[in-house]
Amino acid sequence: MRIGIAGFLHESNTFLPAATALEDFQSTSWTEGAPLLERWSGALHELGGLVDGCAENGLTAVPLLATYAVPSGTIAASAYDAIAGRLTALLREALPLDGVLLALHGATVAENFPDADGEITRRVREIVGPRVPVILTLDLHANVSREMIVNTDAAVFYRSNPHLDQRQRGLEATSLMARTVRGEIRPVQALETPPWIIPIDRQYTGEDPARLLYQDAALALSRPGVLSTSVAMGFYYADVAEMGASFLAVTDGDPALARETARSMARRAWDRRHSFQIQLVSPPDAVRQAAAADRTPVALFDVGDNVGGGSSANSTVLLEEIIRQRVPNCAVVLHDPAAVAACQAAGVRREVRLNAGGGAVPITGRVRTLSDGLFVEHEVRHGGWGRNDQGITAVVETADDTTIVLTTRRMAPMSLQQLLSLGIPVERKRAIVVKGVVAPRAAYAPVCPRIILADTPGETAGNPAHFTYRRRRIPMFPLEPEAEY
Repeated sequence: MRIGIAGFLHESNTFLPAATALEDFQSTSWTEGAPLLERWSGALHELGGLVDGCAENGLTAVPLLATYAVPSGTIAASAYDAIAGRLTALLREALPLDGVLLALHGATVAENFPDADGEITRRVREIVGPRVPVILTLDLHANVSREMIVNTDAAVFYRSNPHLDQRQRGLEATSLMARTVRGEIRPVQALETPPWIIPIDRQYTGEDPARLLYQDAALALSRPGVLSTSVAMGFYYADVAEMGASFLAVTDGDPALARETARSMARRAWDRRHSFQIQLVSPPDAVRQAAAADRTPVALFDVGDNVGGGSSANSTVLLEEIIRQRVPNCAVVLHDPAAVAACQAAGVRREVRLNAGGGAVPITGRVRTLSDGLFVEHEVRHGGWGRNDQGITAVVETADDTTIVLTTRRMAPMSLQQLLSLGIPVERKRAIVVKGVVAPRAAYAPVCPRIILADTPGETAGNPAHFTYRRRRIPMFPLEPEAEY
């Protein structure tokens, strides 16, 4: 059985002014044909699960295209057309196929297709026809559209945030494919989308109330005839009609059971919506708490500069507060190519005076390290990438032992190796500014006795009320408390 494998993943923040270009994908990760199998075999990403799952199930993997870019702005129309065009061209060349496994994000937005993922599924279905099974994997932050579900036989979403189960979801999707092509099952699915925005800071599946959503899904999965259940918490930095939470059930040839199961999960979650209240700390209070902490290091999560949500990675709000309160021995990572160039020009062990980050904060210190910015994460971490490249990186130490890491490329803080690979003694720091909300917990919780979520302003501000939407449904809870489901 020949199974096509393709991946096109991007989390698109539509509130960012700059469009995401084709080069952003090409320079981050782009593999076609046999190199796709080499790159992703053994990986902790869902693509690794799809590739290795085919081998485990006796299926022949037919590699097409796999590409992704770091979360950023809406994809330029020309870039989307190029990627979608190449993917579908390779799909046509690979025919005939017995099935297609698709790894998409679910919160991808292009200038010419707001439902960019749905459009990919539509094109794939058009090419392979109605009889060839198409099975989809989606991120937990997907804004799931009807198009994505109508054009696929089954969809599987991540169940963990931080995303630690990506490989498992790829393996699950491949198992469903193997059983489908062998005639053992006939998957059908149903989607429920209550008018609900779940605040980003309450999307941690390791604790209630988010954990309860997935406990309900696991309970529903135990019902006879149910093949898979999924919950997506949505991505409210994408202004699209589908934005919000969604609940999916896949059953063996029983549409009524799928509808009833998805509806039941959604209803139970909706009834608990008031427990998902935003719980963030003001930047001054966050830094004060870190300064007074008995156990260190304290992780200060910079919610408004969440790189995993597409932010610029150069906000200095918390750094400025650390300086104002004179808290020593902290660590901050900033995306600042100009500052990196200045450090290169000065050289290691030389003093530099910089205006660092988006706030142009005056910094004086010595260049301790210059690095190529490459590092590898072998543990299961959010994203499942393994290999990481933050570009040429400079480490500057100030007189009060604060470490400023300056990078050439934006890098989400999913791995502690981002700091450890540079020789930074993480465990001896008082506070570490981490530009994320939930995803970095997998890396930082083992070494940081306390995590504080700071309500910083920025491109990924924690409260959806900060954003002006033009495409979303109205009403939606909690922006319109009167919303009903």
